[in-house]
Amino acid sequence: MSLDLNKVAGSIESMANELAIENSKRVDALNTAIDKFEKPGDINALKHRLDQAKTSWLLAEIPGSLNCRFDPPPLPADHSVLATDGSQIDIDRHHPARCCLINIGSVMLQYGRNHGSFLESEPTLFSKTEELALKPEDGNPGREISIEGPLLGIIRTVEEFRYLARLASRLPADLPALALVDGSLIMWGLMSKDLPDYLVDIMLDKGVLKYINQIEDLNSKHPVALASYISFPRSTDVINSLRIAACPQQVPDCDKFCIGITVNERPCDIVAGVNDRELFWTCLADSQRSDIFISQSKISKTRYGHHRVYFFYLKTGNEIARVEIPEWVALKPELLGITHSLVLEQCRKGQGYPVALSEAHELAVVSGADRQNFFYLVDEYFIDYRLSTSISAKSASKKNRWI
Repeated sequence: MSLDLNKVAGSIESMANELAIENSKRVDALNTAIDKFEKPGDINALKHRLDQAKTSWLLAEIPGSLNCRFDPPPLPADHSVLATDGSQIDIDRHHPARCCLINIGSVMLQYGRNHGSFLESEPTLFSKTEELALKPEDGNPGREISIEGPLLGIIRTVEEFRYLARLASRLPADLPALALVDGSLIMWGLMSKDLPDYLVDIMLDKGVLKYINQIEDLNSKHPVALASYISFPRSTDVINSLRIAACPQQVPDCDKFCIGITVNERPCDIVAGVNDRELFWTCLADSQRSDIFISQSKISKTRYGHHRVYFFYLKTGNEIARVEIPEWVALKPELLGITHSLVLEQCRKGQGYPVALSEAHELAVVSGADRQNFFYLVDEYFIDYRLSTSISAKSASKKNRWI
């Protein structure tokens, strides 16, 4: 039986009414946030309070100014942009074949005198016993973790960076370049307390950070910047820092001073309920970026070293994007300028979203039909080799409805 929308229509109407009331409160909070952003007072005093603050929120560290805006530098006449994106087919526990697949789309676009393009899709099947589990170097079988679900997604991210580094190694040695990935540079999935340390070592130190190192090393030949692009971000790091500016306590400490106070009645709640995107949509002109900020993510602070994640907000014309960059890009004006101008130009060419990332996504995406055809092909080979193709009763019932 299909979804009966008539039975939920009343709830949807109530939701819309509640959101309309909340939006009026958000306008007041946004106006207050804009005022504090434009008039932060003593910026050094604010930085000191941010260093001392004890909160449960993620605060943006402010290495420079808070409210400076930057116009894009001139676009390099000759340049390259490369991007990777990935998709996956997870293990189907109802199917007799225990396997999964990762598909990576890679794109290199060259602009200027020697313009051209390279587009590739590369699927990889994981089916062997040693490919379907990760284990520590000591070989302790009791600490193995099966590669499926969220862990497969983390491995896919590592593969995206591996292919990006490989693509970057093929760049023309005389052109500035930008390497792009979609989403965050911060490996949020590795912050789970359920994951053992050896897994973080494999995925981060011997994975993503190793490949970021390889991209950084290319700067000995020509400027190569690395960035991630987050469309329609919901982050509140900068807004949270403005909450510290609104706190009346000399040393902000949420647990000490605001325990038991109802939400929306705390002094800092005058800027709560809005996000950074809404703030910078008002405060930035088209093509401008914000100043750089530093993520206070624990894994970025403790594990990334000089690849620690910085970020800025960019008004592309269509939206406010969050652009994340490693420290070695953020602190080098040439690389920061390349990131600003090339991300902006990519958005213009891609009707609001970086065209290189869009093409990489199209190459990587695995549709529902692709997944179905994949398992049909697996079944055909199982039949050829006289292997069992039996599936679970639950899976069979979904394929053969009888009512």
